Amino acid sequence: MSGDGFDLALSIGGAAGQGIATPGNILARIVVGRGLHLYAYNAYQSIIRGGHIFLTMRVSDRPIYTHGDRIDLLVCLNQDTMDRHLGVMGAGSRVIFNSDTITAGDAADGVHLCPVPVRDLTDNNRNKLVQNTVALGVLASVLGLDFAVLEQPLTRQFRRKGQQLVHENVGAAKNGFEHAQTAFEPLAEAIPQGPKPFAVWAGNEALAMGAAAAGVKFYCAYPMSPATGVLHWMAKNAAETGIMVRQVEDEIAVANMTIGAAHMGCRAMCATSGGGFALMTEALGSAAMMEIPAVFINVQRAGPSTGMPTKTEQGDLWQMLGASQGDFERFIVAPRNALDAFNTVPELFNLCDQGQCPGIILSDVLISEGTFSVDPDDINMHPTIERGELITEPASDNGYQRFVDTESGISPRALPGLEGYIHVVATDEHDEDGGLLSDEFTNPHKRRKMVEKRARKFTTVAQQTTPPALDGSADADVTLIGFGSTHGVILEARELLQREGITASQLHIKWIIPLHSEAIIEILSQSKRTIIVENNYSGQFYRYLRSETGLDVHGHIRKYDGEPFMPHHIVDGVRKIMEGQTDRYVPVHELTV
Repeated sequence: MSGDGFDLALSIGGAAGQGIATPGNILARIVVGRGLHLYAYNAYQSIIRGGHIFLTMRVSDRPIYTHGDRIDLLVCLNQDTMDRHLGVMGAGSRVIFNSDTITAGDAADGVHLCPVPVRDLTDNNRNKLVQNTVALGVLASVLGLDFAVLEQPLTRQFRRKGQQLVHENVGAAKNGFEHAQTAFEPLAEAIPQGPKPFAVWAGNEALAMGAAAAGVKFYCAYPMSPATGVLHWMAKNAAETGIMVRQVEDEIAVANMTIGAAHMGCRAMCATSGGGFALMTEALGSAAMMEIPAVFINVQRAGPSTGMPTKTEQGDLWQMLGASQGDFERFIVAPRNALDAFNTVPELFNLCDQGQCPGIILSDVLISEGTFSVDPDDINMHPTIERGELITEPASDNGYQRFVDTESGISPRALPGLEGYIHVVATDEHDEDGGLLSDEFTNPHKRRKMVEKRARKFTTVAQQTTPPALDGSADADVTLIGFGSTHGVILEARELLQREGITASQLHIKWIIPLHSEAIIEILSQSKRTIIVENNYSGQFYRYLRSETGLDVHGHIRKYDGEPFMPHHIVDGVRKIMEGQTDRYVPVHELTV
């Protein structure tokens, strides 16, 4: 905990199959129920059994944006967790472990070791997962909670499995609670009560709910980590929301079905990761040529190829920029957190409908599989819906030109089957009627006109997007530049830098296409020192920014080990760059995961 209010980080470590999700979910419900802010990140491996899972849950009485720099409470469910993480525990922290199966190592001065005799507390219960429930009881005591606060979510968690299991788990937790009451010293400050309860969600759930709010009525996907959470929410809530949900055989079919549904006038969306998106790219280009609005989500993971399916990275930017061949317009947007992702989905659908073109949401593991608290009052399930120039009334003649060249570049769109409107839609280049240019004559004048029409309509609609603004003073010692999920960690790093006497402003860029080059140039040309922060090796965003603005930066902070930035990584990098030690800082992740 810090001196700036209640701020605590607890971690639970073990192997896949040891049931880490259950105590994590129960604790999350307790935290948000008390009106506290929550940020949780789960570092896990892509195996069903074994390996190492490390869930870090940070709790605060003020908004938080990362899982932080330290661990205050560590729950070890196996020896591997103890061996990996005991060395990073600092004075005042507590380490809770099953003393029947785990041996503590050498701890730093001031670390409180809390051995729990699980067998004795559970009448020699042979269920290995019972240690998790006992640990919850110990945690409740150390956190200064009444046992009733834990008993209610425990009962709800196990009720569907029968009253006997509820009785066993509540009893095990109670025994752990009572043992801790006499054996372990509680935290100096008990976990507080906030003004009102919050909700808890994951980023993928936020994306799916944003789609439901936007009026999406068709969703399909091929399961691919870490985007599968969107499919899970959609499938679970399909009947209630009226969304047709389909799991398809591969990402090629996914993209084509999404575009087909969108062509018929349905708001349609799909989600995948980089490998799946690679299969979707030809379809993306066909949507652009046929001027069909559809939204694609790419949840980035560490690549290339299979890469690290459960680890985070911002490595797909150039894949999105170059998806499919030829010149065509697409929106690309990188939300900064789960709530921003929720709000971005309807905004992007409105733009795509008006511009009659595809749009891409660029998320990553950190956002999509992270768990966050949210104020329910901030969730607007009834956003403004703009369908663009959509023709809905029948016509009396057949003179419709689907791709008519207009001053704005936007051609009024009639849906297939509407009486009086007959038109051809093809992936070949075409004229205003939809007739294929290569079938009559490869007419260079018509080709040029159609290319310019599509570009003009995008320019027309793109003006609705909001340029980035500088957060902080133009006179700051350093301006930190980022995009997407690095927003929160940069924000917290700025607070730490301020304590060291270094003022830092922040330019965070959400819209990748359109990139508001003029606004960015104006801001950065006034900055004293610029450092760009990104989660990849090659500086993909830096290269794109420089190609579009001509601007260089003074330094780079990059991380590409699969784990997200921690605030002190950025602080350390800024300090070393400002001292002239380097112009490219790559932090080392201290918590071995």
